[in-house]
Amino acid sequence: MEIKCYLEPSEDGGYTVLVPSLPGCISEGDTKEEALKNIREAIKLYLEPVEDDILTVAHAEEVALAI
Repeated sequence: MEIKCYLEPSEDGGYTVLVPSLPGCISEGDTKEEALKNIREAIKLYLEPVEDDILTVAHAEEVALAI
C-alpha cells in the first residue's frame, strides 16, 4: 500500500511529515530518514484496529480487502 505524505522542513530544525488522507496523522524527525521512519510507525498505529472500534453488523457478510 502507498500513502501520499508531505515532508516539510520545520522552523525549529528537522522535518514534519503530514498524511492528508489520515487526519491528524503527523510526525517529526531530526532528519528526513528519521521523519519518514516515524511516520511509517504513526501510520501503522493509526490504521491498527482497536477493540472498541470493531463494528459487527447483523446479517451482513464480512469481507476483507487488500489495499
